[in-house]
Amino acid sequence: MDGMPSNLIDAYLRSLEATIRAISRPAVGAVVDLLYGAWQERRQVFICGNGGSAATASHMANDLCKYTVVDGRPRLKAHALTDNVPLMTAWGNDTEYANIFSEPLKNYMEPKDILIAISASGNSPNVLRAMEVARQIGGVTVGLTGDTGGA
Repeated sequence: MDGMPSNLIDAYLRSLEATIRAISRPAVGAVVDLLYGAWQERRQVFICGNGGSAATASHMANDLCKYTVVDGRPRLKAHALTDNVPLMTAWGNDTEYANIFSEPLKNYMEPKDILIAISASGNSPNVLRAMEVARQIGGVTVGLTGDTGGA
């Protein structure tokens, strides 16, 4: 592997292993239980995030819609709020960037629906506002953040 010192690769992989070991298994189980309950009760799941977390939100919605299909059973309804770029930019341009996820939630979210908000810092104003709006609607909120947690 020319160009990349093996010590950097080893350090990255050790860091990744430590991160995976630190993930709370009970917390992951609680999210799985929430998603299973949403599927059983025909509730919707909304997912949002910025930058790389936007890509993660889109990928997660894809996987929840595609890889949870059980023949003869209703399908899980998952939506990435990051996938409607025209709506995001309309809210960002006409009001403020902090509204790009919260305003669409006001259109679609019902009580007991779930919002999964992804933010490495845990401090993104648009993600935090979406969490506030989801709670006001009566939704269930799940935050996925970096190790410091943020707000």
